Amino acid sequence: MATTVRRTVLTLPAGPLGPENPLPALRPLDETHVVDERDRAALPRDMARQIGFQPLSTVLPARILDGYGRERTPTALDAIVIENDRLRATVLPGLGGRVHSLHHKPTGRELLYRNPVLQPADFALNGAWFSGGIEWNIGATGHTALSCAPLHAARVPAPDGGEMVRLWEWERLRDLPFQVDLWLPEDSDFLHVGVRIRNPHEHTAPVYWWSNIAVPEGERTRVLAPADEAWHFGYERTLTRVPVPVSGSVDRTYPLRGEFPADYFYEVPDGARRWIASLDEDGHGLVQTSTDLLRGRKLFLWGSGAGGRRWQEWLTEPGTVGYAEIQAGLARTQLEHVPLEPGAEFSWLESYGSLSADPLTVHGEDWAAARAETEQRLAEVLPRADVEAAHDAWRPFADTEPGESLATGSGWGALEVRRGKYELPGTPFADSTLGEQQQPWLELLDQGTFPEPRRAVPPGPSMVSPHWRDMLETAPAEPLTEYHLGVAQWHAGDRAQAVRSWERGLVLAPSRWPLLRCLAVAAEEGRQRDRAADLYGEAFDDLCAERRDEDEAWTAAAAALGREALEALLTAGRPAAARSVWAALPPAIRQRGRFRLLEARLLIAEDDRAAARAVFDEGFEVEDLREGAQILDEAWAGITDEPLPDRYNFRMRPER
Repeated sequence: MATTVRRTVLTLPAGPLGPENPLPALRPLDETHVVDERDRAALPRDMARQIGFQPLSTVLPARILDGYGRERTPTALDAIVIENDRLRATVLPGLGGRVHSLHHKPTGRELLYRNPVLQPADFALNGAWFSGGIEWNIGATGHTALSCAPLHAARVPAPDGGEMVRLWEWERLRDLPFQVDLWLPEDSDFLHVGVRIRNPHEHTAPVYWWSNIAVPEGERTRVLAPADEAWHFGYERTLTRVPVPVSGSVDRTYPLRGEFPADYFYEVPDGARRWIASLDEDGHGLVQTSTDLLRGRKLFLWGSGAGGRRWQEWLTEPGTVGYAEIQAGLARTQLEHVPLEPGAEFSWLESYGSLSADPLTVHGEDWAAARAETEQRLAEVLPRADVEAAHDAWRPFADTEPGESLATGSGWGALEVRRGKYELPGTPFADSTLGEQQQPWLELLDQGTFPEPRRAVPPGPSMVSPHWRDMLETAPAEPLTEYHLGVAQWHAGDRAQAVRSWERGLVLAPSRWPLLRCLAVAAEEGRQRDRAADLYGEAFDDLCAERRDEDEAWTAAAAALGREALEALLTAGRPAAARSVWAALPPAIRQRGRFRLLEARLLIAEDDRAAARAVFDEGFEVEDLREGAQILDEAWAGITDEPLPDRYNFRMRPER
């Protein structure tokens, strides 16, 4: 059959994504992948330099997604299928362009870990993420803020005369447009993926990219890459060079032989072909290779320990096969950001396909022989020169204007293109995509004023880049303008000026709680716990006087502000005030897992450990439990010296 592209609907049991958190993300990233500055001195110079190159301080202007749940119901998802005689790829354009499935027809094997459910969890930079398939991570260290966001998608002519699917969007954390072109040449066993990131600005931009591939794990599944050394990152936040495959008397290329979750960033020698493979006990599996610009390769494993296995159940479905992740990126590690000069672009080609190698050699004790066997089999089915040629053939098509639209992303790219008058051949951001969230910013751009709302509603998203900040500074100083200006100033590091803007806005604001909450965060970050507690209490009271509990946006605001207020009041040692906030929350919010945990912490603060223990005994699930979080351990330790129950054990590092 000739290669075809078609739309379809995929139905999966899915947890509801829920509304956006309306509170601007003013706090520093809750990021586990951090290396202490003192430890960078021992790293190679280029690695240390790129680790320190413009790391994100917040996820602004993106909004936090923390309103999802765990009650899964059958949900119809728009999908795009790319298919030839050999492969069938299923893509989810509404969920970050995730490749959900890559099915190899001749053998009937699924090459990826295809998650049987769609369960949001708190792993993305801005919260909601889900496991499985191939994801395209752009922005900063971690899973992209676009993990659960729609991308634009369309048909585009492919280099071989057939069709390919183009995915594109404007990545807002770094203000950069990118595209991902997927095609299957006729009779090919490999899915080709052309990626391009452009910098249309007049300043150098920090770029992060890692393609993340979930693959089935098994007792005899081995991950192979062309390296004898790797950089190991555990959740103790240290980066150390270790030998491959054996480290600490354990062969770490088998994902289930480690106890705790860990990253292994392979040190691929200069000049070596870039590839990584996951092969099962019979030598079958998936291989990913690329042109040389995509230099990094990584294995992430959950390990065999109780915490890692609990996470696997949490993210997938109990009783199903687990998974590991093999990845490919622009730098050697995920802690680095690579500079992209003004007006320049990065482009490369990746290929994904089936690979079979001699199992005795692949699983033998001779690591060099296992690697050589895998690389030889790859060379036979997809020579290195063919990947380079495919990239060269694709590049002229990267500027081709898309044809039939297959999916629509956000309107943020259209707003930026309109403001900057950018010319971006191949990735049109049409005015027709501008929506409700962009409208006030469009008015600021066209008329120089930011519109005040006609009725009390939670504020919309803020814009924080320098050009928008400049426009806010020259706009009439209305309360909502001062609110957004303060958010932009805070993002720029000018915290004193941000506080002044919020205080000015507070004088005439008809709705005071958004500004009070911003001032509360500023006080908290300044270690003024009592002032932060006062401001949070005032902000929550003001919100309660305005909120309409039947409205989803107000419910999201009440949950978000109530949670922050409770945590601030508990930190300040004010359980009585925290109890008042708890009592004012809508009953449905108090039943959520995150709030059951807060209830237990409140009871501990009230010295009622028996009641706190009863909350744990009754059982709850913290829907938005953060990767690497210790909060369940800490709360349990405040109740009893007994071991943490298995259902609450999400430990990602050894106990200290």
